[in-house]
Amino acid sequence: MKKYSTKLIVLSFLFIIQASNSSAQPVISSANLKKHVTFLASDKLEGRGTGSVGEQKAAKYIAKQFKKIGLKPGGTEGSFFHMFSFKKLSNPHATEDSNTPDIKSQNIVGFLDNNANVTIIVGAHYDHLGLGHDKNSLDANPDGKIHNGADDNASGTSGVIELARYFAKNGKKEPFNFLFVCFSGEELGLIGSKKFAETPSVSPDKINFMVNMDMIGRYRTDKGLIVHGYGTSPMWGKMLSVIQTDIKIIPDSSGVGPSDFTSFYLKKIPVLGFFTGQHSDYHKPTDDSELINYEGEKHVLEYIARIIEGTCTFPKLEFSETKQPQNQARSFKVTMGVMPDYAFDKKGMRIDGVTEGKPAAKAGLKAGDIILKIGDLDIKDVYAYMDALSKFKKGETTKVVIQRGSENLTLDITF
Repeated sequence: MKKYSTKLIVLSFLFIIQASNSSAQPVISSANLKKHVTFLASDKLEGRGTGSVGEQKAAKYIAKQFKKIGLKPGGTEGSFFHMFSFKKLSNPHATEDSNTPDIKSQNIVGFLDNNANVTIIVGAHYDHLGLGHDKNSLDANPDGKIHNGADDNASGTSGVIELARYFAKNGKKEPFNFLFVCFSGEELGLIGSKKFAETPSVSPDKINFMVNMDMIGRYRTDKGLIVHGYGTSPMWGKMLSVIQTDIKIIPDSSGVGPSDFTSFYLKKIPVLGFFTGQHSDYHKPTDDSELINYEGEKHVLEYIARIIEGTCTFPKLEFSETKQPQNQARSFKVTMGVMPDYAFDKKGMRIDGVTEGKPAAKAGLKAGDIILKIGDLDIKDVYAYMDALSKFKKGETTKVVIQRGSENLTLDITF
């Protein structure tokens, strides 16, 4: 096993920064990000539901941007589209030989060929909840409402397009090729990324690592940036510790999480996933383009670009397995109807949003409350919260202790 010192990593970064400053560099454009998000999250795309006409319009738009940038087609039969089909089963116990019709969709794949031996994947999902018929919406009455998904995940999709432009126009040949991929079917179970990871455009042993962006449009300096997967290679922790940034980084070592990087981690590929946190508009019709922090997203993308550039002086990254998050193994019979603040790094589980009509709202919990205890169970973080939920049954009543401002309150909650 080849080891690299932190000193060598720092020197490598200094070399990269000097080289970057010596020639004209393209810049990440917040105006471009706004243009892409505004189109992808417009009503005329009707929420980009997987396999829908609106999603097909989004796919054509992304492919057009890839072609304009100068990327080569990296999809099926020399196109930008990686076609796939699947069965959407309303009954989880149904089998593939049921009469359920196939849903056809596509990932969009652009290839930046630097004549290198290895390739990195930069990806994000572009599908969303469409008209709210898939029961993934957190709106009280979602059917027929357009779920535009500006943050989830037009923000990540626009990030893929803008990073593609950045690396295609920088006048360099990095020591790796790029596959820029926008995945479909994420909201239905990471389907598009699973399909692509099974049959990628390049040999799996030639993939260096995968970078994923999912909901990077609501950056706040106090909440920072969650970085998933830093434990999937020994290099990530060292690199993230030496990159200078004013962004507050919340690291999560696991390669398994609720986004497309999981599909590549399971193929033993190092991954990093970027996420600016959930909010009260998550999976609701109110996730609209005017709420995106475009300058904040630009700042996040500049940081991601520096990480990618930082790997230029190193060989193919070594893969490391990580522990599965505790909440992945839990099953829940109850819900509180709250949106956890995954970026909260103090004791307790802070609530980002409360769904009307659910147990938390009926009990009087509010956004900003910090849950400290449920029944006899102490809640030290979001994982302890998930673990606590698995202990209760529907119809049970218990006490919940919260911190609201400077005082602690005890409320009754019925699941």
